[in-house]
Amino acid sequence: MKSRDTLIRLKRFHVEERRRRLAQIEAMIGEFARMASDLDREIALEEQRAGISDTSHFAYPTYARAARTRRDNLLRSSGELRDQLEEAKTHFDDAIADLAKMTSLEGREKAIERSHETAELGAIGDFDLRAARA
Repeated sequence: MKSRDTLIRLKRFHVEERRRRLAQIEAMIGEFARMASDLDREIALEEQRAGISDTSHFAYPTYARAARTRRDNLLRSSGELRDQLEEAKTHFDDAIADLAKMTSLEGREKAIERSHETAELGAIGDFDLRAARA
């Protein structure tokens, strides 16, 4: 029974680890989205200052071009993180299912033990009644 308790604690640890990973990925996606929107504002401001919004124009601001590249990289990374998020959700759901299965097995084993103990006590009580009658 002690090993079952250890397994349940291990499964709970896995569930918490998966939950932390989900939260971490979601935070990173949110941070990347915030950074990308900041870069969008900076790009628009720089284009407004220069008066040039055509990226193929020879005098397009270098800072705006670099900010666009960085923003595109952030958006690409955010997309990759969304893929990782889906995978992490799958792992989290699997970990929860494993924990539920182990908890269910423990509950069943405890119920079986209780029924055996009750049967043994009943048998002892019957034995004591028979001995008292004899």
